[in-house]
Formats: sequence, C-alpha cells, structure tokens
Amino acid sequence: MTLQQLKYVITVADCNSMNKAAGALFISQPSLSAAVRELEEEIGITIFNRSNKGIVVTLEGNEFLGYARQLMDQYRLIDERYIEKKSVKKKFAVSMQHYSFAVKAFVEMVKHFGMDEYEFAIHETKTFEVIENVQHFYSEVGVLYKNDFNEQVLMKILKEKELEFISLFNCHVYAYMWKGNPLAHKDKITMEDLEEYPCLSFEQGDNNSFFLAEEVLSTYQYKRVIKADDRATLLNLMKGLNGYTLCSGIICSELNGGDYTAVPIEINEIMTIGYIKRKGVPLSSMGKLYIEELSKYEEQIL
Repeated sequence: MTLQQLKYVITVADCNSMNKAAGALFISQPSLSAAVRELEEEIGITIFNRSNKGIVVTLEGNEFLGYARQLMDQYRLIDERYIEKKSVKKKFAVSMQHYSFAVKAFVEMVKHFGMDEYEFAIHETKTFEVIENVQHFYSEVGVLYKNDFNEQVLMKILKEKELEFISLFNCHVYAYMWKGNPLAHKDKITMEDLEEYPCLSFEQGDNNSFFLAEEVLSTYQYKRVIKADDRATLLNLMKGLNGYTLCSGIICSELNGGDYTAVPIEINEIMTIGYIKRKGVPLSSMGKLYIEELSKYEEQIL
C-alpha cells in the first residue's frame, strides 16, 4: 500500500467517477482502475462497487477511506512543515446535535486558543451525521444524548463504528418555548398541557429513526408536529406558532436571545448529555478544553 494509492482512491471517492478522477490526477483511466484494483486485492476488501451507472463506495470502503483521509492529512502536515517549511495551523472540529450550549462551549474554546495558529470547524447536524463525522475523522468529538429508550440501539451503533460514549451530566426534560407562549410562565406543565401547541423537532433525513431522534419521547403521539432542519427556524416557529421543543433545560440566552424560556415537564424521564470519540484515541488539547467547557454547564441545569 502506498500514499499514491491512497490519494487515488480518495480522489475517486471525491469525484464519484473513475474518468473524472483520472482527469484530476492526470493519469489514464485504465491506469487508475488498475491501481485501485491492486489496492483492493492487497487489503482484501472492495472499496468501490462498479456498474454502468458509475461507482458507489461500499460500507467497508467508506470505513477504509476514513482512515486513508486521516493518514493523508497527517502526511500533508508533515510535508508542509518539514519539506515546504510552511507554518501549518492545527485543526479541531466538533459535530453536535442542535444544542446552543454546545455551540457556546465551542466559542469559549476558540477564544482561548485564538485563530492565528488554529483552524476550527463546527457541524450542527443530524444525529447519524454526528456519529459518521466522528467515525470518519471529520470531527474529533460529537455531542449528543442518550436515555433508557435509545441507549441499547445507540451503543450498538457506536460499538460497530469503534466509538465510545462518555457521559457528562444528566438532565430532566423541559419544554423550550417563546416567552409569549401562554404556558411560558407556569412553574411546571404536563404533556397534556402541550397538546394544543405544535411540537417542533429536527428532521433526521434518510436515517430517520425513533432511536436517533434529537428529542426524547420520540414515540409519543403528538397532536401537532412540525419538522425543521435548523435551530433558527425552530426559534421562529416558536414565536410565530407558539410551538415548543423538548430540551435539557440548559438556557443559552447569549446565543438564542432572551425571548425564550424552558419549563419543566412533569414526566419521569432522564436524558444524559455526553460526547462520542474514537475508541482508544486520546483527545487533543483543544478537545480536552472543549469538554471542560461543556462540563461547566452541569452547574447551570435548571
């Protein structure tokens, strides 16, 4: 196995075409195909399924490409620092479900390190993409929750992808809503109180599953439900339609503004906020500080 072969398969995956990849690499298509087949034979897996319609990365190939990208990234860092003598920025990326407090922790971590010597990325996205981003080294850590309902399925997925879940703190369930909502000033509410208001939840795309929902009580029979893709839209729907979403009760008014509140729901349900990372891979200094910032929110649980 050579770095050149790794570069070839990564380019093929990025171009989604042998012909386009060959053009980008300035080699002939037969030479590229032969090099890819030689690598597949050497490592004993099929990286790409070929057909008249093009190529598709296999499940085994997708996992291999994750390692290949990491190795090529490390090689580029060594080449730039020691061969080309460039000043190379250290990188850190995090993926998360839609948690404003996780964004705020990221902000504090970036402030500490500064951006002169570091390059940061944050991905607020769907549950399965959080998992895949950490699996394929696009993110060092991923922030999500588990509870009694999703724990068995979630832990099975993480084990298959060689990831581990580290718990940070436990939370009760709250209804997050606009302060103009008629229920906003109550000390506590029930699920029956919420029936006449639309429940807002995050769309999970192709990997939609009750077990991968970002909100607890995903199997509850809601009278009104609206799906959305981003946090800003949910906040607008809270104001426009008196909608609500289920949350941990951690308020981050610095990012969402002071027009929203969280009201405790009378229900016997606990959610555990935590993070996932590659099993056996230690956190970087940036990763450790980010987790420290996240852990501070345990003191702010309502």
